[in-house]
Amino acid sequence: MTAAPTGYQTGFAIRPDLVVEAAGAEDVRTAMTRAARDGLRVGVHATGHGLAGPVEGGVLIVTRAMDSVVVDPVRRTARIGAGATWGQVIEAAAPHGLAPLNGSSPGVGAVSYTLGGGLGVLAREFGYAADLVRSFDVVTGDGVPRHVTAEDEPELFWGLRGGGHRLGVVTGMETGLVPVARLYGGSLAFDGDGEAGAQVLRRYLEWTRTVPVTLTSSVGALVYPDIPQVPRELRGRYVISVRVAYTGSAAEGERLVAPLRGTGPAPADSLREMPYTDSHTIHSDPPFPHAYYGDGLMLSGIDPDRAARVLELTGRKAPMMTVVQLNHLGGALAAAPDPGNAVPYREAGYLLRLLSPLDGTDVASVRALYEEVAAVLGPLVVGRSLNFSFGGGDRTQGFHGLRTRERLAGLVTRHDPASLFGGSYGISRDGR
Repeated sequence: MTAAPTGYQTGFAIRPDLVVEAAGAEDVRTAMTRAARDGLRVGVHATGHGLAGPVEGGVLIVTRAMDSVVVDPVRRTARIGAGATWGQVIEAAAPHGLAPLNGSSPGVGAVSYTLGGGLGVLAREFGYAADLVRSFDVVTGDGVPRHVTAEDEPELFWGLRGGGHRLGVVTGMETGLVPVARLYGGSLAFDGDGEAGAQVLRRYLEWTRTVPVTLTSSVGALVYPDIPQVPRELRGRYVISVRVAYTGSAAEGERLVAPLRGTGPAPADSLREMPYTDSHTIHSDPPFPHAYYGDGLMLSGIDPDRAARVLELTGRKAPMMTVVQLNHLGGALAAAPDPGNAVPYREAGYLLRLLSPLDGTDVASVRALYEEVAAVLGPLVVGRSLNFSFGGGDRTQGFHGLRTRERLAGLVTRHDPASLFGGSYGISRDGR
């Protein structure tokens, strides 16, 4: 027993009946056995980035102590404990010229990110993080510790890769690494006000139709607050930034981004050759805990007019600060691995991510704005991203298509007979 943990997400209260600081699979199994006996729900907490909402009652299993990372440079794999962050994995793999399929923030828990699919810095070239997983160690809802591989438990292996957190508590995983030691990457920042912002988006969308799969990118839009913590040159400005990660040469990278530089003056330009250990600087996600709410809409495509309207709704006239990011998908993301997994919406061309700080803003107002954005996109929305539905326990639709939900629900019936994780599949998320 220990105190309720704090984490990266501070917007939701964590008040379980019992907190178990697990040191290994046996602690997890014991906690789940007690939860089943007492009729309590089970949640899991590693870093708190993907907290689904308030944790009220039940048993909360904290995995942060299980943070081991062991790299096998010959097999190009890493064994990762449930509490390890991507930053730890990056540092362990780098001396061998290898990299994981991590996301933009080094403080995110590697295992929980991967269970949701995992859209990363190198996504268009190598696919989702879930695609490279070799095995899981998991205690399923029936209290059974399992070593899950494609050969031994193919159906459960399918569901754990992209199905989310409803099948049990993963205590560790083995995943493949890729031979990447350096990048050409960084960001280009442009003025986002008025027609200038619309022009940047128009140019970006045209540009994404021309780039190779070895280049993964996104475009972000944000009205920076006028506060001392923000660099002076950005305070109060509406900025649109194009973020780039390219595994080819710096010279070829410069050639590829030349059309973007032609869009107009760039107040900030950090594009450069970098070691992969600096990949987190491409997006420079805030490293400090804070309160926020977010959603991720998977899109079949997007046209410049709709993109400009999204900027209007979320920019200076928005009722609250809203960070917008449009990720270019396709490439290896569109190809299902062999064996397949539960990662949905591979046909999507873009992912639109919305995030709003909750300090001084209520969730209902944020949701109303997001619904207005979704209405603008209309039939282009094919589903929602489980990884980027921050605080998403109050929104239950769209994480997987019907056939995938039905298949996952069958796995829940088989492996969580006491419904320790609660709810119908693809809806409830634990505290990771």
